Amino acid sequence: MPSPLEHIDWFRHTSPYIRNHRGRTFVIHLGSGALDSPVFPHLIHDLALLHLLGIKLVLVHATRGEIEAALDALEIEGVLHRGVRVTTEEVLGVVRDVVAAQRLQLESQLSAGLPDSPMHGSKLRVVSGNFVTARPLGVVDGIDFQFTGAVRRLDAVGMSGVLDNDGILLLSPLGFSLTGEVFNISANELATAAAITLGADKLIIMDKASGLLDDTGKLIRQLTVDDAQRLAISDSAQAEHRDAACRACDQGVHRAHIISYEQNGALIEELFTHDGGGTLISQEAYEQARRATVEDIAGVLDLIRPLEDEGILVRRSRERLEQEIDNFRVLERDGRVIACAALYPFGDSSMAEIACVATHEDYRRGGRGQHLLELLLEEAKEDGLLSLFVLTTQSAHWFLEQGFSEVSLDRLPTERQALYNLQRNSKVLIRQIN
Repeated sequence: MPSPLEHIDWFRHTSPYIRNHRGRTFVIHLGSGALDSPVFPHLIHDLALLHLLGIKLVLVHATRGEIEAALDALEIEGVLHRGVRVTTEEVLGVVRDVVAAQRLQLESQLSAGLPDSPMHGSKLRVVSGNFVTARPLGVVDGIDFQFTGAVRRLDAVGMSGVLDNDGILLLSPLGFSLTGEVFNISANELATAAAITLGADKLIIMDKASGLLDDTGKLIRQLTVDDAQRLAISDSAQAEHRDAACRACDQGVHRAHIISYEQNGALIEELFTHDGGGTLISQEAYEQARRATVEDIAGVLDLIRPLEDEGILVRRSRERLEQEIDNFRVLERDGRVIACAALYPFGDSSMAEIACVATHEDYRRGGRGQHLLELLLEEAKEDGLLSLFVLTTQSAHWFLEQGFSEVSLDRLPTERQALYNLQRNSKVLIRQIN
């Protein structure tokens, strides 16, 4: 069990996330079955916490599984075509009952505030209403979908007004037509449309699964939209969530997340830790390699100081690092420098030194150092250099695995030989660029 000090240390490290999330708009899609999950009361507490931290929340609740269960209980035969429910007048009555029951459940639980509970004193204001204008889906392949609809438009002004007045916006998967009819619409479509219309910072899809899986069944932590769209997914619900996330990101939503509502604390873990607990989809890579700037000096120092203390790297002063920062390349993850490496060309020798290769201890064994090395190799090739060398005391084997060969000191440029520290007795390794 974590000690109180570990809890305090974790809380301290949430401050950048609290600062970045405050005032942002998050659309949260509560997947079918979420409200009946044993951990749902904890999720309610987490939603209240996010609101109290200044995050603008839009909740969209899905009803598909609950509608199917209600139809079975009433012995009403439901019809699906291309995975979409045909909503007859009889089915629409069931849909309305399920939606109303879920909305009341959410409103009542978000209204709780007993002493000695996480909700004490929160006094949340939950607002729902006729924000969704729908149109009939119509006839497809000769099948009349009757009261099944699609989102026609959303009342962006009214929705923003709720959020700007410190309310939590609750959207149910029903839409209303200009003729006064009620239509059953997809919660996935509604959540995506809401995120796009509001220019939300995040679309968070909560489902049974922890996120998207690769072909070995392993959770994929992050994907670009292009990579996500190429991912083969056999589960139709997961494919639908993936498509919704990609569509939202294509339309300007900064990031989409797919996490599990069955995992207690999944929402907090996803939003307030570096690696999260589900799958993140974004238009650009979550981790990006780039040239370092003066703003990265503190992050680079945090990486190399422990290795300098162990004698693995030669100590660099902050002043020296400021002078040499243009030689560094960094790997950034969600605004944090997690790896670095430097390239120092040597005059007319056609050689350059690789130095200061370091990766944060939480992200080692992920190929990040190798990735930066390959980027520096390509850069050296473009600059017309013929070889790279490195001096190391403890990482010789790693460099050998990257194609370097151990050589004698006299193979180095003369000016670098003059700087060689005999006391460190570093091994010299060279790699030919071609």
